[in-house]
Amino acid sequence: MSTEVPERTTGRQTTGRPRRLLRGPRPEAVPALVARACTLVGLLDVAAGVFPRFRHSRMHTLAEVLPGALGPFAAALSLSAGVLLLLLAHGLRRHKRRAWRAAVILLPAGAVAQFTYRHSLVGVLISLALLVPLLRHRSEFAALPDPRSRWRALTNFVLMGAGSLLLGLVIVSVHTNRLVGDPSLADRITHVVYGLFGFEGPVDYQGNTSWTVAFSLGALGLLTAVTTIYLAFRPEHPAARLTEDDELRLRALLEKHGGRDSLGHFALRRDKAVVFSPSGKAAVTYRVVSGVMLASGDPIGDVEAWPGAIERFMDEAKAHSWTPAVMGCSETGGEVWTRETGLGALELGDEAVVDVADFSLSGRAMRNVRQMVKRIERAGYETRVRRVRDLGDAELDRIRRATEAWRGTDNERGFSMALGRIGDQADGDCLIATAHKSDAEPGPYGDLKAVLHFVPWGSDGASLDLMRRDRAADPGMNELLIVAALQAAPRLGVRRISLNFAMFRSALARCEKIGAGPVLRAWRGLLVFLSRWFQIESLYKFNAKFRPRWEPRFVVYRSSRDLPRIGLAAMQAEGFVNLAIPRLLRRRTAPPAPCAHRMTESGVRAA
Repeated sequence: MSTEVPERTTGRQTTGRPRRLLRGPRPEAVPALVARACTLVGLLDVAAGVFPRFRHSRMHTLAEVLPGALGPFAAALSLSAGVLLLLLAHGLRRHKRRAWRAAVILLPAGAVAQFTYRHSLVGVLISLALLVPLLRHRSEFAALPDPRSRWRALTNFVLMGAGSLLLGLVIVSVHTNRLVGDPSLADRITHVVYGLFGFEGPVDYQGNTSWTVAFSLGALGLLTAVTTIYLAFRPEHPAARLTEDDELRLRALLEKHGGRDSLGHFALRRDKAVVFSPSGKAAVTYRVVSGVMLASGDPIGDVEAWPGAIERFMDEAKAHSWTPAVMGCSETGGEVWTRETGLGALELGDEAVVDVADFSLSGRAMRNVRQMVKRIERAGYETRVRRVRDLGDAELDRIRRATEAWRGTDNERGFSMALGRIGDQADGDCLIATAHKSDAEPGPYGDLKAVLHFVPWGSDGASLDLMRRDRAADPGMNELLIVAALQAAPRLGVRRISLNFAMFRSALARCEKIGAGPVLRAWRGLLVFLSRWFQIESLYKFNAKFRPRWEPRFVVYRSSRDLPRIGLAAMQAEGFVNLAIPRLLRRRTAPPAPCAHRMTESGVRAA
């Protein structure tokens, strides 16, 4: 694979000197400061509405002429404005236009509440002081909305409901000197629940405090209801999907340049979006997860046109104020990304690639694999390696159902190294390796015992997509099918096969050598501990059985403080963190097309 890094050729004259894009999203001082100030003002508004002695009044004379109902009403207004400002702070930090509009309305409302209820000139000045930079720098808040769905309404109802319950309990409890009697905790919780729905509860107060508490609780309940209803009935902006035209264009690029990156075919996942270079000769596919615009692998297409596609990617990220990131790009891809955008790169692990011509089961190094394969073959298992186009519909359906049933988790896993489907008519060049045992008792999937699925890697390669096996089958099915695929590769015109991605492989490998220091050994200990959930060490050892060459893969990121957020988004995309409803509760409307990840329960491209 070439490591030559191209100059910019996006239709503008190149100077021969590397240039970083200046249009990509970067942290802005004004929105960050405004967001922090918005959080502060929101807390002040909440405190003014909750705590009766938050600030001593200096305007008693004016307060005496105000209508008696204005105090309780203003307390509810202050509380509502404060909660909403706290919710808007995150959107302001991300330059969201709608958050800016809401804040411009709420800040004067909060100032009015501070003046009428607490008679606080300081609170008014703070709110107005925040309004000035919002208006002055309104051009900074132009980001478009994120993809969204109806699930946001349910999430809002749960979180806002819990927050309103806790905050309401504080409101009920802070007026200790006005309480009538000594209500229990259960009475106070009951009073809060009743108050959120607009009814009077069992707790009573002296004077106008009952009205203040009632208005405040009612405001919290109304706020929860209004925001939930808004999120439930607003127009959906679903996550972008790969259109038929986009897929055809990507396939045309892969036909010409697909041999450059083993992950190229995974760009055809239909839950990804795509941006093309101005010339149409290159593209970047991505998915937006929790505000992170997550690309995977190298750009698709002519390497000379990569900078144009990357620039479009960064422009899209800036338009929506998404955090840009790339998972699993090659060394060449990492150099282009960092040069063109000013982003940083960090080695994430290594991809195991086996050259078919160099593979052999002979020799001492392959002794364990050779013995395992021979033992399984003596047990009566046979293998078949074919193109998807050569399988009948009935057999493909049986393989799909088997891989779905043999999946070890409720949620599908895979994003950067998974295609997400098996047996599609457009994927006729994919390879399927299957293991069968004819003398076994027939099961729901006939004599099928294990499945490997490979996607094309150019015209002469294959990249492992998924591995699934019957849990009742003999151990070693994965080794058997990998060997079968490597042995059948020359017949199918395949010269190289990409197996698995091993995270932090270099660190584990260095620890096995003499002279490894205490820091490196401590790092290895942490990786071994994490392997209980993510199979870091076991996957590396499984890959090493086949004596592959290792190709480094990188994560590209904007700043080190974005790494935790990018890591969480990547885990969500890959299926390790899942917020969807459990599989048993889902209503199936069509036969599932299993999404795959390049790992399994035995240590193969796995979850």
